[in-house]
Amino acid sequence: MNNQRHKRRESYSILLISNTGRTSRQFQLSTVAIRLLLVILLLTCTVAGLLAYTYSTAHKVQTELRTRLSEQEQLVTTLTAENTSLKEEQQTLTEENEALKRESEQYAQEARAAAEAMAAAEAAAEEEAEPESDSTYPSRYPSSGASVLSSSYSEEQPYLTITTYTDSTIVAAGDGTVVAVASDDIYHHIIEIEHESGFKTRYLCHQEASVEVEEGAQVKAGDLLLTITADDTQMDYQVLNAEGPVDPLSVIDAKG
Repeated sequence: MNNQRHKRRESYSILLISNTGRTSRQFQLSTVAIRLLLVILLLTCTVAGLLAYTYSTAHKVQTELRTRLSEQEQLVTTLTAENTSLKEEQQTLTEENEALKRESEQYAQEARAAAEAMAAAEAAAEEEAEPESDSTYPSRYPSSGASVLSSSYSEEQPYLTITTYTDSTIVAAGDGTVVAVASDDIYHHIIEIEHESGFKTRYLCHQEASVEVEEGAQVKAGDLLLTITADDTQMDYQVLNAEGPVDPLSVIDAKG
């Protein structure tokens, strides 16, 4: 009964014999020891596999990082070269822009100078073309102040009729000599001036006014002859030359 209950544990023997056959060694291993060795071996293989996988992964990552770093370095080098090239281009463009500005300013100065020279030449040409004004020519309008041209020159009425108002003045149309200060049944005041240009001018006032010159006086164009003292005072203005009356508007300066 006892022999049946107590079974002998199974064990394994390992015999090591030298190649000369002189010595040998025998080891006995139980099933538990063998299983423990197998477990240790399995764990060792597993750890070795994990270490190999970790190393391989780390090496791969390191290789990728080195590749990326190399690419980044190349990119930085390329960008640095492009930046240097762009700076050089910018410097060139700046210099060209400044040169264009200088040329533009020079052209503008030359254009202004040419325009000024042309204007001066035109002014000189106009001055040469225009004869000097003759102050003895009765080219001035005879009324100064508020006035209205009431009627024009005609063969039936060889003079201008001008309606004037209080404080208006009658002035000499050109340089000359007062040869008459008179009146008659039609006109309260008659003033006649002879001009060296060959013209005569007559200022014929219908109403009473203040006479400002005397016979024999030398007058300049624009000198005061009469001061109007009442509204709606009419004055007839006549211009004569050697041939007789002429239209005053034909000799009055446009600025008169």
